[in-house]
Amino acid sequence: MSERMTKATRALVLSVAVMTGLAACHSTVVRQTGSSSGGRVVSQPKYGQTVRVQRGDTLYGLAFRNGIDFRDLAAWNGIASPYTIYPGQSLRLYPSSGSRPATGTVATGTPPRSATPPPTNAPKPPPPQPAPVSSGFNWRWPADGHVIGRFVAGDATKQGIDIAGSGGQAVRAAADGVVVYSGAGLVGYGELIIVKHSEAWLSAYGHNRKRLVNEGQNVKAGQQIAEMGSSGASREMLHFEIRYNGKPVDPQQYLPAR
Repeated sequence: MSERMTKATRALVLSVAVMTGLAACHSTVVRQTGSSSGGRVVSQPKYGQTVRVQRGDTLYGLAFRNGIDFRDLAAWNGIASPYTIYPGQSLRLYPSSGSRPATGTVATGTPPRSATPPPTNAPKPPPPQPAPVSSGFNWRWPADGHVIGRFVAGDATKQGIDIAGSGGQAVRAAADGVVVYSGAGLVGYGELIIVKHSEAWLSAYGHNRKRLVNEGQNVKAGQQIAEMGSSGASREMLHFEIRYNGKPVDPQQYLPAR
């Protein structure tokens, strides 16, 4: 009886081992491409698009202009710190693989059935505003004055706020950091300053009359970095942006109430 049980047990173990091996051979590993790198969200690639470096361009400025985290732009083009680029150089706005990830398809080849479109007269609900990510900084208002233009998520023309003022009024750093861009090479921003506060956080100050800081200069929160103006704008004002991992966020979710 004992010998029969031993044989039966061995047969059962062998059967389970074979079944496990077959299951392993047919298992599928699903990887989410372009989702994160070191625990952070990776910028949305612009497949097939490149930019040509012009005199005066910086990696930070080009990344800012295209809504890409500077770390991703550097990695996609094999550029190491301190991120030196040269006039005439072509930079990819997508990973070196160069191919757009495949979209979902139906295995049988049958096209997916489209959902019934909503009535044309139905109002579209506003997109939900995500909860702000904690920055760890005590942000300060970059200028005195009324907010005359507000942030709108997904609107390329409203990626920050506009603060009305007068020519020559002080523009101040919103938090401690280092100046990574000081110039007028980004169309639509006029005389622009970009301050890097950490690897993930940047702030931008546009339409200045005069820039008072240079690239590589350390600045303190509340320090004057520019004079308000109307360069690239129709009136004297400051255009102010905060970006997290290259993506614009609503500055008023971070600035203190006033």
